[in-house]
Amino acid sequence: MEEFVPLIGNVGFPIAVSIYLLVRIEGKLENLAVSISELAKVISQLLTYPAK
Repeated sequence: MEEFVPLIGNVGFPIAVSIYLLVRIEGKLENLAVSISELAKVISQLLTYPAK
């Protein structure tokens, strides 16, 4: 049991930082996915209209 305390102390901080960053970046990734989807729709519409 005494061996696990330093292990949790050493590993717990990187895990906490990783979780924080994943939660923070998740919203930005969601916005990026929506933007890419909208961009694909616009490009598709531009390709279907005949050039003037």
